[in-house]
Amino acid sequence: MDWMDMSLRDFQSALASSSPTPGGGTASAIALGQAAALTCMVADLTIGKEKWKDGWGCAEKAQSVAISIFTKSGSLAKEDSDSFELVMDCFKMPKSNDEEKQQRRDAIRSATLHAAEVPYETAKLAFELLEVLPELAKKGNGNAVSDVGVASLLASAAVKGALFNVDINLGSLPEDMVGELSENSKQLLEKSRLLSKESIQIVRERLV
Repeated sequence: MDWMDMSLRDFQSALASSSPTPGGGTASAIALGQAAALTCMVADLTIGKEKWKDGWGCAEKAQSVAISIFTKSGSLAKEDSDSFELVMDCFKMPKSNDEEKQQRRDAIRSATLHAAEVPYETAKLAFELLEVLPELAKKGNGNAVSDVGVASLLASAAVKGALFNVDINLGSLPEDMVGELSENSKQLLEKSRLLSKESIQIVRERLV
C-alpha cells in the first residue's frame, strides 16, 4: 500500500485500525515528511526576503536537504509496511520437516533484518534534516521560527520512533546478523537528541 496516495483522514483511520500495518515505523516516516515540508516552508519564507538576507544561505541548504527527504520519506513509509508484511508472510511458510523449518527460519531472519534496516534509513534521514535546523532556527525568517521548532520536534520523533522499530526487530536476531547496526542506532539517537535540543533552545530564545 502506498500511504502517500491516501487522504490524511484515511491514513489516520488505517493507523487507528487493528491491522498491523501501517504501524509506528510508517508513522515515523510520515512525521519525517511533515518535518521536511515545514523546513521547505520556512526556507521559502526566508530566501529572497531582504530582511532575512543573512539567512538565505542556510535556507537554501536546508531547502535542498528537505526537498530530497520529503520525497524519500514517502517511499520509506511504504517500504516500512511492506517489510513488516514480508516478515509475516515468512511466518506462514511450511515447517513440516527439518529442511522446511530451516528455510523458514532463515527467511524470517532475513526479512526481520530488512525490517530493521528500513526504519534505520528513516532515522538517518531525520538526522540529516536535524543537522540543518539549528542554523535555520537562528537565521531564518523570524516570523516562522516556531515552525522550525515544530520541524525539529517532528524530525526528533521520527528518529526516536524509527529506532524503536530498529530495536524491536534486532532483538529477535542472533548477534552475528545484527553487526554494527545496534551500536550505530544508539549513536544516531544520541546525536539526534543533541541537535534537536539545540534547535529548540534557539527557537525559544528567538520567541522571547
